[in-house]
Amino acid sequence: MSHSATDTGQRAAAFSRVRRVVVKVGTRLLTDVAGVPAAERIDLLVGALAELRGRGWEVLLVSSGAIGAGMTVLGTAKRPRTVSELQAHAAIGQCRLMYHYETACVARGFHCAQLLLTADDLQDRERHLNVTSCLSALLAKGVLPVINENDSVSVAEIRVGDNDTLAAMVAAMVRADLTVLLTTVNGLRVRNPNGTLGNRVSVVAELTEALRAMAGGTDGNRFSVGGMATKLRAADMVMRTGEHLVIADGRDFATLGRVAAGEDVGTLFCGQPGPRMRGHKRFLAFFSEPAGALTVDDGAAEAVWRRGRSLLPGGVTALTGEFQRGDTVRILDASGQEIGRGVTNFGHRELARIQGLRSADVRRILGEDACFDEVVHRDYLVLTR
Repeated sequence: MSHSATDTGQRAAAFSRVRRVVVKVGTRLLTDVAGVPAAERIDLLVGALAELRGRGWEVLLVSSGAIGAGMTVLGTAKRPRTVSELQAHAAIGQCRLMYHYETACVARGFHCAQLLLTADDLQDRERHLNVTSCLSALLAKGVLPVINENDSVSVAEIRVGDNDTLAAMVAAMVRADLTVLLTTVNGLRVRNPNGTLGNRVSVVAELTEALRAMAGGTDGNRFSVGGMATKLRAADMVMRTGEHLVIADGRDFATLGRVAAGEDVGTLFCGQPGPRMRGHKRFLAFFSEPAGALTVDDGAAEAVWRRGRSLLPGGVTALTGEFQRGDTVRILDASGQEIGRGVTNFGHRELARIQGLRSADVRRILGEDACFDEVVHRDYLVLTR
């Protein structure tokens, strides 16, 4: 069964070996709780994070709220629409947020550090590794990393888009055992035939299309940019790595302690069974930008998708884009649906000469350029469908 309404031991099994956790908190939880100043909300949040640290867990925080905090500072009633106004509000609000975070952390005997990221920082391999190394060093020093998208410089071309996705990306980078997305609802709920929301889903073992259909978009709040749909995309990413994610109600930050204790709160999305995804495959699946695409026939799609085989030249039927050896390419089935991504051993010019041919013919045609029998070796291929 893809999901269930009650926990039958899944949380106990999933959390028994947790050592590293990514917590994401949305803008509404920090700046849109009636009658509670942002400074007090942040203090309460840091208190809850300190309890997780007290369990021996390494904690990373992905915090929204820069634009919302800037709106509060400037008295802006409605979320700005222009890029320059959003950037200005983010620049103002980020200073306020970090002041509150550091004040709350110091009161509990540790420090925090700010990392503001763009999509380029995550997608460029060298910068990606630098970010990962920095996070590892901060955790080793007992510092709480506070991560946000760099909204003061980001434009559409270099945006991650939402902090649910950013949290999942950070979790993939640092191999977090658990990701917790705090929101204003207690997890995913069943959508009734009349469109109303029904009972809470406790555990999700497989993220099916039916479950995705339960998710909505934005909720119309003046601070919001996402909704349950972005959280399910984040859950899908984390589950594919073999790790776990919880969506829970964060209006009371004590929920974090209840999650850590294994109580049946929110919705647990269980990681895929088997070994956790290896580091280079995580980069392929979630961060690398494909330079082109390979369309394959039904036999090759079956071999790659069902049997875990490498992609050979004989299965390639068409090429798209101009790519070089070592680039990431998408692998498409005959219907055009992506089934995987991998590192190609041939540039587009070489592959155009050998596509559809037997591996035995490759060396005869390419000569000294034929360094490989496989177009994409299975060790450098990740399934995405």
